[in-house]
Amino acid sequence: MTRLLRALDAFWFPPAPAARLAVLRILVGAFALWLVGSHYAMWVEIGRSSPTLFAPVGPVALLRHPLSPEVNQGVIVATVVANVLFVLGWRHRFTGPAFAALLMWVISYRLSWSMIYHSMNLVALHALVLGFTPAADALSLDARRASTVAAGRDPAGAWQYGFAIRLLCAVTALAYFVTGLAKVASPMGWSWATGEVIRSQVAADALRKGVLGETGGPLFQLLYDHVWLFTVMGILTFVVELGAPLALLNKRAGQIWAVVAFMMHWGILFIMGITFRYHLSGILYAPFFDVERLVGWRQARGRRRSSRLIPLYPGTP
Repeated sequence: MTRLLRALDAFWFPPAPAARLAVLRILVGAFALWLVGSHYAMWVEIGRSSPTLFAPVGPVALLRHPLSPEVNQGVIVATVVANVLFVLGWRHRFTGPAFAALLMWVISYRLSWSMIYHSMNLVALHALVLGFTPAADALSLDARRASTVAAGRDPAGAWQYGFAIRLLCAVTALAYFVTGLAKVASPMGWSWATGEVIRSQVAADALRKGVLGETGGPLFQLLYDHVWLFTVMGILTFVVELGAPLALLNKRAGQIWAVVAFMMHWGILFIMGITFRYHLSGILYAPFFDVERLVGWRQARGRRRSSRLIPLYPGTP
């Protein structure tokens, strides 16, 4: 029993630097800001749609009727403001949870009016984890105001940060695993792994886009006659999705899985023309890597550039 508890403790609470979690906060927050900001006008307009189109999902299911357009717009504006504070790491103890809740709401509200885009789910879930964990103990306005060491935490490596990062990885892996289970449970089941089934799905998607005047994947027509390629794609999809929990076994396994999944989504883009923006950005897989090295690399580069500067006048520093 003691050995099991130690194993669970080592798995869920590994030490990690505060800067790693802080970089993840900035990356996820920046993507969320782009997502809400770039779709601001459309999401506001969707709130003015006919109430007959309203089919609430997620926390929005608490509503019997849609919000008024003015209230919906106000919530979106509040989300953007909280998003900026989240990225800056200002009063994270309060703004973190507030932003996480607001983002979950506005995404769920947007999906309550039309097709459900599952690719948005992980953005909201990652923000939820970061919003309720000490993700602003470094690289933030909070960190400039007070020392986290004085608060009883070690920014160089503590379990609070490791647990949050592990949870982010687990949420990502679980999302892929559930997607794989959904394929297996569908009428087509394991036949998803055959070349004919996945090729038919891709062809149907390309035909739909052609009818609607959209652009499909640029490589689809070139690859259509090569069934074996679609077989490889189907098998790879199952390996990535059903094998996602294996990414949690150790650091190297997680990084290999993240690279393969990242490349898979770029393949989907070129072959099917389907854009999973969060996945294609690579931010989704950032928790599997030592992203704090980006800060160290930039600081080291800045020091090298400073050392090469030549004073304009003798004796000037």
